[in-house]
Amino acid sequence: MASHHHHEHAGASLAQAAEVALVEAGEQWTDMRSDIFAVLATFEKPASAYDIADLVSQKRGKRVAPNSVYRILDLFVATNLARRVESANAYIANSHPGCLHDCIFLICDNCGTATHIDDDALTMSVRAAAEHAGFAQVRPVIEVRGKCADCG
Repeated sequence: MASHHHHEHAGASLAQAAEVALVEAGEQWTDMRSDIFAVLATFEKPASAYDIADLVSQKRGKRVAPNSVYRILDLFVATNLARRVESANAYIANSHPGCLHDCIFLICDNCGTATHIDDDALTMSVRAAAEHAGFAQVRPVIEVRGKCADCG
């Protein structure tokens, strides 16, 4: 399996790496974006925009609309701060923001855990096949469903 090495962040280090990556992408790190990222990073499983909106609303003491959260999550996905688990319409913080690659998600049908693995050779092959078929700006979405080792 072809892969590359990157530094995995957690806690304050993850928030700092996310802020740096977003600013380097030409975007602002606002209080709302910070709050949404902080809440997203607390989830061990993919979280919906509604779950995130509820927790951010509690933290801020006023209602935060899920539509606002969706817009920010879309920005996070576009700038590689978060990954979208397409089949679950849910999001997970990228533990190595600023590292550009495609993820392959292994999703447990029993407990809902989503583990991402890197296989650049596989995703490059998917990109090449899509480009050969005339697709532009390819973003492979590879999700494998089954049971994780804990549930298996």
